[in-house]
Amino acid sequence: MTQAQDLFQIAGKTYNSRLLVGTGKYKDFAETRAAIDASGAEIVTVAIRRVNIGQNAGEPSLLDYLPPSEFTYLPNTAGCYSADDAIRTLRLARELLDDHKLVKLEVLGDPNTLYPNVRETLTAAEVLVKEGFDVMVYTSDDPIIARELEQIGCCAIMPLASLIGSGMGILNPWNLRLIIEQSNVPVLVDAGVGTASDATVGMELGCDGVLMNTAIAAARDPVRMAHAMKLAVDAGREAFLAGRMPKKLYSADPSSPLFGMISSK
Repeated sequence: MTQAQDLFQIAGKTYNSRLLVGTGKYKDFAETRAAIDASGAEIVTVAIRRVNIGQNAGEPSLLDYLPPSEFTYLPNTAGCYSADDAIRTLRLARELLDDHKLVKLEVLGDPNTLYPNVRETLTAAEVLVKEGFDVMVYTSDDPIIARELEQIGCCAIMPLASLIGSGMGILNPWNLRLIIEQSNVPVLVDAGVGTASDATVGMELGCDGVLMNTAIAAARDPVRMAHAMKLAVDAGREAFLAGRMPKKLYSADPSSPLFGMISSK
């Protein structure tokens, strides 16, 4: 497959970058912009309840630093614990962003783990899809739930790698592979990525993309980490397309060919 054939499409739009980044936890909007530029990301996710995109008049707006003419906004429902709250939040986002339809749905089930509430997530997804939203959905790494969300009509499935903001990396690569193999829509790792190698592993597994926030914003040098993540995602995709060599257990295989080897006798 050539690079031109390896398209990354979300809701009918093609993107060059498979790295999606959040906009929270930076020291200011200027640092947010610098990190996102370094990441090469074209899609930026925004917590409607926490980041000002016009709902708080008179305060600095993210829109001034990341204009929608340059980036695709992905408003999300971080902080929502019920389907009703999530639906209401995304309806507000649609008004603030001029009938914007691409959204990230996440409904949390526990304030300590921030683990998703899949029952409320399914309920909200059904309503939002019927209302015409293009729903990218954060969920657990359960293949059955992922299949149900795709059948509802979600345009991308986003299973967690590990808990939000934990930086623990990919804890269950086997479940991610099951979700990837059965899905007909893009699958993106969301939550838990801690460093560049985690992003690479996700891409090597066959994920279509990676979404992260804290791994960049909480780094000692966010701009440098953002650039590292860009390289990691690209490297992981290339490795996936190239095809990993088979693993061989309990046996070695010399790198040099044995044919024509001079005998020691």
